[in-house]
Amino acid sequence: MLTIVYALLGLSVIIAVLGVVNKLTLSIVDRVREIGLLRAVGMQRSGVRRMVVQESIIITLFGTVVGVVFGVPLGLVLTLASDGEALYVVPWATMGVALLVGLVVGVLAAVLPARKAARMDVLDAIAEE
Repeated sequence: MLTIVYALLGLSVIIAVLGVVNKLTLSIVDRVREIGLLRAVGMQRSGVRRMVVQESIIITLFGTVVGVVFGVPLGLVLTLASDGEALYVVPWATMGVALLVGLVVGVLAAVLPARKAARMDVLDAIAEE
């Protein structure tokens, strides 16, 4: 049973990565002019990449923290409803690992969108309507 739960967790992480990549790509497409203006006033390519990576980390950590904050009480309530006598242990180490995995996923999910944003031509981006 635990193996099935971890398999579902892995599947949800894969779906989350695809969602973050999609959100960042759409964000970059929507902010072409802004990125072009930032580059025109002196921001380096590394600064654009860093901005996209930081946005990705914020998104993934927010999602991970919200999942942990709502998941732990929900899990406890659901197990209380099914069995009145049980010893409940909250796996703090596993949740810490989940937060670290969320951080790593945030960085990895930002690689392609950050590369696209950094390689954007400044003049074409400014001329975009």
